[in-house]
Amino acid sequence: MELTLRFFANFREAVGQKTLEREYPDDATVGAVLESLTEEYGLDLFEDGELRPQLSIMRNGKDVVHIDGRETSLSDGDRLSIFPPVAGG
Repeated sequence: MELTLRFFANFREAVGQKTLEREYPDDATVGAVLESLTEEYGLDLFEDGELRPQLSIMRNGKDVVHIDGRETSLSDGDRLSIFPPVAGG
């Protein structure tokens, strides 16, 4: 399946571009995709084997935390957006 991967802020800097189009196996999950990105670009997305709680990972505009977390399934044409922690006051 083909996915569109979108990166924001420091993740965009690490990857070197805002958007990537990538092919993944049909049974790929959010966790598998993020693990491959961690290996390829050194992104800091996991803590003790789980997604870092302060990240926002969106599948087609919905936070995967409210779906199945790292086990969230993906389909051909999905858009996965990766946002770093946001701080402010």
